[in-house]
Amino acid sequence: MQKPNILLIYTGGTIGMMKDADTGALRAFDFDSLLDKIPELKLLDCDIQTVSFDKPIDSSNMNPTYWEAIARIIESKYNAFDGFVVLHGSDTMSYSASALSFMLENLEKPIIFTGSQLPIGDLRTDAKENLITSIQVASLHKDGEPIIREVCLYFEYKLYRGNRTTKINAEHFEAFDSPNYPTLAESGVHLKVNQEFLRRETFKEDLIVRTAMDTNIGILKLFPGISKPFVEAVIGSQNLKGLIIETYGSGNATTEEWFIKSLKNAIKNGLYVINVTQCPGGSVTMGQYETSSQLKSIGVISGKDITTEAAVVKLMYLVGYNIKPEEFRFYFEKSLRGEMS
Repeated sequence: MQKPNILLIYTGGTIGMMKDADTGALRAFDFDSLLDKIPELKLLDCDIQTVSFDKPIDSSNMNPTYWEAIARIIESKYNAFDGFVVLHGSDTMSYSASALSFMLENLEKPIIFTGSQLPIGDLRTDAKENLITSIQVASLHKDGEPIIREVCLYFEYKLYRGNRTTKINAEHFEAFDSPNYPTLAESGVHLKVNQEFLRRETFKEDLIVRTAMDTNIGILKLFPGISKPFVEAVIGSQNLKGLIIETYGSGNATTEEWFIKSLKNAIKNGLYVINVTQCPGGSVTMGQYETSSQLKSIGVISGKDITTEAAVVKLMYLVGYNIKPEEFRFYFEKSLRGEMS
């Protein structure tokens, strides 16, 4: 077999910055000279090409337009490359990895998101290890077929399913976690792939790119003492089509009559309401306690063990494709890309 061809897509973020050794100033890294700056990449058994956004962005400015740009790059290069590594700022990386997992239907090649907490030229940078191992993971093949066939996120020695991740720390190198799904691979002296947790679907159809995303959605995080005017203001927002409610524990919420009534009326008027737990780990189980049974009875949709990041993107995705109201609950509560159990 020929060496795998890997495409490196730079969107922006800390990983793409170099620190000037004399002045300490940060400047954009020249990815055309990648092999010169990181000669260790020559030890990898693959060929690497790079492409960058015309204007790299801070990940805080990430939005569906940029998600589509990444998806279209992958679509245009899909048959020419065996794997893709997306360099991205860490702040919204979980959202973007989740988004690409939904946008790319029938995906049978690896797409690895990675970034860093420190610039690539910093003395103590985590960028080189994250970059090198991400490319190595994207290159993994067996019997001529890629081992990884999904959108992943690699950070600090661990490979995660992208739509299962959340950022947990702004300072430590261990910036991400996957609280409800095991790691797909771990990097140490050896690279250990946990085969039993990988997606193994095979598809008869070619890659389909679906980029319609409706951003007329919102998040309402519950807290003790939340007021009626505030809740009603959120629910009554103009053009709101979907609302994620971050509830307590296994999906519990206040049973105040005004709260339940507000949600009930909104659902009757066509608003999709999703129940996601505030807890870092665990699942929504509506009906387990009295404080969630009313939510179930009025038509609130269970987010099960999905992350808020994946719930946001999945809601945009399903609303964007005008899923019929009578089918919406089925598709949201169904695992489409391994995003929920």
